[in-house]
Amino acid sequence: MIYLGCAGWSLPKEHAPAFPEAGGHLERYAARLSAVEINSSFYRPHRPQTYARWAASTPEDFRFSVKVPKAITHEMRLQGCETALDSFLAQCGELGEKLGCLLVQLPPSLGFDEAVVRRFFEALRCRFDKPVVVEPRHETWRSAQPLLIDLQVGQVGASPSRFELDGQPSGWSGIAYWRLHGVPVVYRSAYTDQCLRQLAVQLKRAHAQGAITWCIFDNTASGTAVGDGLSVRSYLG
Repeated sequence: MIYLGCAGWSLPKEHAPAFPEAGGHLERYAARLSAVEINSSFYRPHRPQTYARWAASTPEDFRFSVKVPKAITHEMRLQGCETALDSFLAQCGELGEKLGCLLVQLPPSLGFDEAVVRRFFEALRCRFDKPVVVEPRHETWRSAQPLLIDLQVGQVGASPSRFELDGQPSGWSGIAYWRLHGVPVVYRSAYTDQCLRQLAVQLKRAHAQGAITWCIFDNTASGTAVGDGLSVRSYLG
């Protein structure tokens, strides 16, 4: 299955008719798209009961990707964060089997330090055995590939790209995870039809090669993410 969705489950007015009328926002969203990325966890913790409620509101094959808190990635900068990791995993673990992936998005100022990165992902891997992806934003992460492969961590394919090896999924080949933030205006612009058709081809190829395949639209500020997601869904058949 290709996990396709948006960063959040808000339904813009112009796309609402494509979704069922009955149910809450998440229930309606999950009737048409197969995954969602929870970004609010980056800014604040959620109660375990909240995660459990979200899981109960979605179909059996629906999956959540959850963003690791900025306290870990931006404030602690991946160091000395084991206690914070334990708290976060206890919360989002209530998603159960529907917890499909963790997203570790790093600040642009955080360069690649092999010792620091290895300690962090080893600590995470001791606690979490499901897919993990990282979205670095510093060019020194070009040299991170051997370590990511060793620790079975995927690197996000980001749009727009920030550095070499950033535009396509890389790292561990067991997962291919696209995050599309909008081009040319980040978080706002919709993608062209040609781009979305090409993306669908890439998703199919990654899935055929056996990778756990994710595609998340983060161009949510002007409501274009949902439309782009529905278009790719139709091109995937």
